[in-house]
Amino acid sequence: MKKVAVILAGCGVYDGAEINEAVLTLLHIAKAGASYQCFAPDIEQMHTINHLTGEEMTPNRNVLVEAARIARGEIKALTELNVDEFDALIVPGGFGAAKNLSDFAVKGADAQVQGDVLTTAKAFVDANKAAGYICIAPAMLPLIYGKGVKTTIGNDADTAAAIEQLGGAHQSCAVDDIVVDPQHKVVTTPAYMLAQSILDADAGIEKLVNKVLELA
Repeated sequence: MKKVAVILAGCGVYDGAEINEAVLTLLHIAKAGASYQCFAPDIEQMHTINHLTGEEMTPNRNVLVEAARIARGEIKALTELNVDEFDALIVPGGFGAAKNLSDFAVKGADAQVQGDVLTTAKAFVDANKAAGYICIAPAMLPLIYGKGVKTTIGNDADTAAAIEQLGGAHQSCAVDDIVVDPQHKVVTTPAYMLAQSILDADAGIEKLVNKVLELA
């Protein structure tokens, strides 16, 4: 049975992991006959957003504690991830990927990846293991894989331009499709960068999970 490490960025589209994307990822891993373990960095969020009003809330929250809501408590700090125990890595999106896992939401083309996330992601690269990045999470790929990595966030021109500035080779992609970089063994899909419904998001995520497992 193939085993997938899943990195969550908190809980909630505006300040953490996009919940539908995270759940669909876990569902399709299980449907494909693989298993998963969720991880998250044990750090404070960039900020906490009231998802009803869109306004910032206090006090701020912890990424790992919030991500545990999605994982039903079955989650570990990212520093506990041992790449040797997994066949692949998948990172769902949500603004947390651009706020907590990286600072792309704030710095764009000057972004950096959070230290524990970068160490973990690069460990999968160094081990030549497959990975999948969903929604806005693919914006991190040039900082993980280096210049020329093929990636997509859909078709948003400004976001794609920032990814190109970072060194990524952005490709436009429909919501129900994936972009595969076979050289780097990394798969990306737009999900809620384009999705108008959970069905839209589901189509691309299912393809991504199955392709990552095929490459694993």
